[in-house]
Amino acid sequence: MKDLVTAALAAAKERGQDVADVPLTAIAAAAGISRSTLLRRLGGSRTALDEAVRRSGVDPGGRPPVRERAVGAAAALVAERGLAAVTLDAVADRAGCSLPSLHTVFEGRDGLLAAVFEQYGPLPDLEALAADPPERLADTVRAFYDAFAAAFQREPRIVPAVFADLFSRPDGPAARMMAASLPRMFGGLDRLLRPHVEAGRLRPLPLPVLVQLMLGPLITHILLRPVLEPALGAGLPSLEESIDLFADSYLRAVALPGAESGLTGEGSGGREPYPTRGEP
Repeated sequence: MKDLVTAALAAAKERGQDVADVPLTAIAAAAGISRSTLLRRLGGSRTALDEAVRRSGVDPGGRPPVRERAVGAAAALVAERGLAAVTLDAVADRAGCSLPSLHTVFEGRDGLLAAVFEQYGPLPDLEALAADPPERLADTVRAFYDAFAAAFQREPRIVPAVFADLFSRPDGPAARMMAASLPRMFGGLDRLLRPHVEAGRLRPLPLPVLVQLMLGPLITHILLRPVLEPALGAGLPSLEESIDLFADSYLRAVALPGAESGLTGEGSGGREPYPTRGEP
């Protein structure tokens, strides 16, 4: 039975599913036997396999997948107590799963936290925007600001906790969470901004600089709003008004003259687009 448990865990990991959700055909293939042979060894039912998996210390599932339960539990802990409080023990207790299950699915705490940021951070909204971007540069910038602000305010409030940890511990778990998502985030931003650079609407600055100029003021403002609102009251613009001001300031800083007129016929005027990784 031990070899069948090993095969079941390997198939579950490869498919990103609980053992209970993996078809017997896939488990048999991982074990190098036929489905009929597997059933014969199990006595005609997979119940014995699920029990053996459970005895090995892994929850075979049958409820919502371990991944789904663990990501939700970890996100709630981050919002309630901050990143430092998110241990695999605490997540396993809240999610109703075992520690070996978490290690099987996420390969450790960093993998779990990366999955939390991927689900609750700005990446889903950014990729949706990049898949169907507005035509005008100003609309693109405003839509990006709206998406990022929405991620900051989404419950459970993961993004503020991530940035709070990042500023206090630049080499801590928040940095590793973001690093895991950066290739996809920059890929989405590249798809949003490169066409405007190539069309001569945006200055051909390196992509990280274009992004930092866009995000820096907004992140600072949102993180400081809880302190500024009691102090400034009505003197503080609403978040919507602030986003308008930041978008306008960004365009004034990086948009080239005439960027919003004749969007379909402008050339780049000989300018090279911002360099990609590996370019000089």
